Amino acid sequence: MGSTQFGNFHDFCRDSTLPICNIFPGFTYSNPSGFEGGCVLTGISLGGGRHLGNLGVILLCGVAILVSAFLLWRSERKQAAVGRREMQLFLLAYIIIEICEIFTVGKIPDLKESVRIGFTGIHLGMIIATLWILMLNAAVGYQILDDGTPLSVGLMVGSAAALFIGTGYIALDTGFQWTGHFDSSLSGNNRNIALYVLYQLAPLVFLFIFFVLETVLVIRVLGERKPMIYLFAAALLFAIGQIFNYVISIHICNGTDGKIDGSMFETLFTLLSVVTIWVFWSSITEDDWPMPVNNTYS
Repeated sequence: MGSTQFGNFHDFCRDSTLPICNIFPGFTYSNPSGFEGGCVLTGISLGGGRHLGNLGVILLCGVAILVSAFLLWRSERKQAAVGRREMQLFLLAYIIIEICEIFTVGKIPDLKESVRIGFTGIHLGMIIATLWILMLNAAVGYQILDDGTPLSVGLMVGSAAALFIGTGYIALDTGFQWTGHFDSSLSGNNRNIALYVLYQLAPLVFLFIFFVLETVLVIRVLGERKPMIYLFAAALLFAIGQIFNYVISIHICNGTDGKIDGSMFETLFTLLSVVTIWVFWSSITEDDWPMPVNNTYS
């Protein structure tokens, strides 16, 4: 394997509760000892040796779905807002992620392993597709294509679907061992280069491009400063959530004897980040956008 940690998931899965860990054999309900050296998230006891591992995540996912549905409704009322349909696509995709998260991170007892792996494939595919949609939402503001048109929405859905299918297939092939191509990642350091790039790196690239495009749009095109507060707040909230999940989680788990870990806080702060992104979008679409020459706004 060499000394590089690139592509390895074992340490991540040992210290954090990530959906991708479901496709690796380190933690199953028949083997609740978890990844070696890690903290087992047992949550609350249901009796008979059964545990609901992550009630906090399940409840917060429910809240996230309701909040996103409300924001969808609010978006529908903003008839003249640039990128309204595209923002609604982002919210719909986020709702699908939260539905999957209930089954992938919630650690529901008696859930068949095949069902858990199936939801994991959808979950991972939707993460990269959703962040791709978010990145394209930033491009929509430049009105290269008229927003809300079948062409604009179709290109967004089609390209996101391609990423979803590709990522989902690799995850499912790994978990179900369809072709055996990714079987080497099921042992040792759980090294899977394809999923590492798609799940760990590509979303960060998409987020970086989103924030750069939106910053240029707000400061250079709109000549505003106030919306940047919302944009920076969204970035900060998202970063805090990731810190809880990847850095602090193991310490929370050990400190509470496996009752909770950082995944609950990651779900909370990601929700707050999504809400803040919507508020940012709403703030820059309250008035008419100054359009570049040769573009019309209808």
